[in-house]
Amino acid sequence: MTATAADTGTTTNHGTKIVLAKNQYGKAEVRLVKITRDTARHQIEDLNVTSQLHGDFEAAHTEGDNAHVVPTDTQKNTVFGLAREGVGSPEAFLVRLGEHFTGSFDWVTGGRWAAEQYTWDRIEDHDHAFSRNMSEVRTAVLEIADGRQDILAGLSGLTVLKSTGSEFHGFPVDQYTTLQETTERILATDVNARWRYNSDAVAAGDLDYNAIYASVRTQLLRGFANTHSLALQQTMFEMGRLVLEAHPEIEEIRMSLPNKHHFLVDLEPFGQDNPHEVFFAADRPYGLIEATIQREGVAPTHPIWENAAGFC
Repeated sequence: MTATAADTGTTTNHGTKIVLAKNQYGKAEVRLVKITRDTARHQIEDLNVTSQLHGDFEAAHTEGDNAHVVPTDTQKNTVFGLAREGVGSPEAFLVRLGEHFTGSFDWVTGGRWAAEQYTWDRIEDHDHAFSRNMSEVRTAVLEIADGRQDILAGLSGLTVLKSTGSEFHGFPVDQYTTLQETTERILATDVNARWRYNSDAVAAGDLDYNAIYASVRTQLLRGFANTHSLALQQTMFEMGRLVLEAHPEIEEIRMSLPNKHHFLVDLEPFGQDNPHEVFFAADRPYGLIEATIQREGVAPTHPIWENAAGFC
């Protein structure tokens, strides 16, 4: 985003100058479906793309001068036009998009480009029939500022559950505590994660984002499945640790994990026992566990996180 110079703006009756501060604009949620038909076996790529530009747009705000305003409709059309040449990974597509705008308009100094990617599975290995995979959504964010490209990749809504191997006890108890300690419970969550790539690794331009995504997803699942959990916090840290150990090109990973509670149903009124087999799945309220797992020495914050709402 960009801020105005100190000598611009208007002055109020109290002598305080009103100036334009950080701003961005663009076209949000461009729904893009690309079908590749170069063989009889078609490929489908399904994305939701957002483009927001940073730069010298002060006159548009303060004077209504649109000379520097690249229409949001043009940004939408650019998404479709670049897709004609192929999409590839969402990260690589966003880089192409960002480089197009910063290279085509002198006053566009950077921006924020984001994508969600939805997965489709082949129906019985059919060449051109698909069903929507309702598992997680893949996400990516590119920010260009001061000539540097930073990328967040991620996933959201990856629902996982362990039917055993989870405990919760040793917590403080006060007059409002009704929760009972347990050494046997269901652990379930929707994994929402974003990881930030090292800027130098991004600049080198040789990251295989698709392969890294698949590997990170595997490490997250492995950490969830194989950790005997004493708390969701512990499981989260182990998931993040495995990702960072496997991928030196990733600086940090942030996760937001809702604790999807499953409560044992009392079947005694019906004359039945319940040996941890019948549960009530509650959708709300839920515990919400969030954390950043990063390499020692990495700065506690980074500018790109300002445009990643919802992550601590």
